[in-house]
Amino acid sequence: MAMNKRGLKKIGVRFLIVNIVYFLIKLTIDHDDKVPNLFGGQALFYYSSAIVLFFGTWEINDRFINRYQQRKGALSPKDYSAIIGWTLVIMTPITALYYYIGVFPLDHICNLHDGDPWLQWRIDFFRAMLLGIAVILFNVFYHALYQKRELENKMTALKKEVVTSKYKSLKSQISPHFLFNSLNTLTSLMYEDRDLASDFVSRLASCYRYILDNREEDLVSLEKELAFLDSFMFMMNVRHEGALTITTDIKVSSSEYLIPTLTLQMLVENAMKHNLYSKEKPMEIVIESRGKQRLVVQNTFRKRKLEEESTGLGIQNIKNRYAFYTSQEVLVEEKEAVFSVEIPLLPKTIKDIKMIVS
Repeated sequence: MAMNKRGLKKIGVRFLIVNIVYFLIKLTIDHDDKVPNLFGGQALFYYSSAIVLFFGTWEINDRFINRYQQRKGALSPKDYSAIIGWTLVIMTPITALYYYIGVFPLDHICNLHDGDPWLQWRIDFFRAMLLGIAVILFNVFYHALYQKRELENKMTALKKEVVTSKYKSLKSQISPHFLFNSLNTLTSLMYEDRDLASDFVSRLASCYRYILDNREEDLVSLEKELAFLDSFMFMMNVRHEGALTITTDIKVSSSEYLIPTLTLQMLVENAMKHNLYSKEKPMEIVIESRGKQRLVVQNTFRKRKLEEESTGLGIQNIKNRYAFYTSQEVLVEEKEAVFSVEIPLLPKTIKDIKMIVS
């Protein structure tokens, strides 16, 4: 219902503007008439041109804006320049053809000129193009302001969520429960395998160093996140004695993309929490790139019966953090034997865009 009201309001405002433009055109044409003829062939042609061309220009410009927003999220000045260019590429020949038909084939109906038809065509065409460019610039300017306002509102609404989710993630890793389990595992290893115990200490130190070094950063390179995950999974494999296997297949440059800090660790820990696994029936976790802009984390799905029903806050936490930076969605799919989460890979420039918006 809200969308219908918004759409009707948009059409109403644009219809009003188009009619104002039409009467402005009419005033520039009827120099001698004291009372403009609103129902003649000439008047109807110019009125139809205002409706068709300017509504068409607006709609095509909107479609380009929406297409660019779906692909890139926040739009840059370069994107808006491309949108203006493509709109003109489409509307220029349409405008030229529209007035050509009015001036030449339909001249006996429209009566647009008294002398040189090509002069009249040029006057009508260039006037319409100038007004069309004004419409495009107004629409782009409006969308740029609207995008800025939306991003500012989103930033305000999600700022606390981002900070809260970040420190919840850190807290879950620095919690006494995690530390005590690691120390218990380490104690056992010291008596059984001192070399493995040494490696375990190094990996534990590496995990905590990563967490502390990035405690103020909500985004981190995929390369660093994968390195941290390697240490984390080493510790989990030692602790669970080979009940977990993880495979990575990253076909993009991991140093060129960012993801929210601890996203992969949260997804792995979520899989461990909600699934049954053992040495005889290990849980397989696969992390692979999908195209150049997505990453998929999937695991063997053998749902564990929990004492408390899952709240789904872990996945929602990740979705909220991504919503702060991009309009691309986090996709969750649950099949009979596989559970997967697909996340966007963020370009390094995302931080620059955030700073500009701020």
